Amino acid sequence: MSSRLEAEHLYKVFGRRPEEAMERLQQGADREDLRAEGTTAAVIDASFTVEPGQIFVVMGLSGSGKSTLLRMLNGLLEPTGGHVRFDGQDLTRLGARELREVRAKKISMVFQHFALFPHRSVLENAAYGLGVQGVPRAERDERAARALELAGLGGWEKSWPDELSGGMQQRVGLARALATDADLLLMDESFSALDPLIRRDMQDQLIELQKKLKKTIVFITHDLNEAMRLGDRIAVMRDGRIVQIGTAEDILVRPADDYVASFTQDVDRSRVLTAESVMDTDVRGDEADCACDTATPDTPFNDVCAISARLTHPVAVLDAGREVVGVIPRQRLISFLGDEQAEPTPCAAPRDDSVKAVQAGA
Repeated sequence: MSSRLEAEHLYKVFGRRPEEAMERLQQGADREDLRAEGTTAAVIDASFTVEPGQIFVVMGLSGSGKSTLLRMLNGLLEPTGGHVRFDGQDLTRLGARELREVRAKKISMVFQHFALFPHRSVLENAAYGLGVQGVPRAERDERAARALELAGLGGWEKSWPDELSGGMQQRVGLARALATDADLLLMDESFSALDPLIRRDMQDQLIELQKKLKKTIVFITHDLNEAMRLGDRIAVMRDGRIVQIGTAEDILVRPADDYVASFTQDVDRSRVLTAESVMDTDVRGDEADCACDTATPDTPFNDVCAISARLTHPVAVLDAGREVVGVIPRQRLISFLGDEQAEPTPCAAPRDDSVKAVQAGA
């Protein structure tokens, strides 16, 4: 299966002689040296692929280049260098009219600020993109109503934007994107203006919608917990560059550098990690009929902690064939929680002993 979306060596430089600045970056010039000369390298050599039906999250602090990167994906910003391919079509080679056609039918965007028309009803706002496409009134009203139902706003079609809460207004923005039935959704900090509880509710809504619709989504955020919760894969940006791409588990367990490690320090790891993430795989065991509590590779981290609290030896991790594929000493759980002050458990047995105990049915 070919990739739905590909970004290949994307650069975006603002200021004087951007092509020359890009060449200097390719030759190893420092971003700060260019800034001192009045040139801003917003995105530097960004490459990634997003597979069909995947939520790809781009995260980073303010000024890292993530929103600039997003705007190059649908042609709102022209790259200084590199290519964007969508379903095999090179968007960077399209003219303005062709790009408008792609944005109208294939790529939808959900903004941070709801961007609703105050003089249009909820239904009319949700149908706006269909109107741009020239869809007949009856059909666009039907599709917009269906999208509002999916977004949890059935029954609000005749309301006005100022009658809705912030979370409901953002749902209208999401419905507007869904109504066009675009293959690709670009979401730029779409939930960051919402209160924490409403924000989590919108995350839940997106997760549930994705199970049904399986859209290809690029989601921009500065919130690492949000990235970990939503992303099938995550790209971490710093100073215009992508410094790591991976799953939430990759980012937490195998950070690419000290910056990523420090960035993830305060994340609630228990929501992401599983037994497979934290087990020691140096030990192997034969098939065992275990009387003690054990874990499987996909056992959630919190459940592993609960099992560990009941045992006097490390937790054994068994595969589907009841073979020991790893063990998890309690101190290892503590280290993944980042609790440097915690006392090592006095009852943790050596790994070899724990496997023998499991094999014996202890």
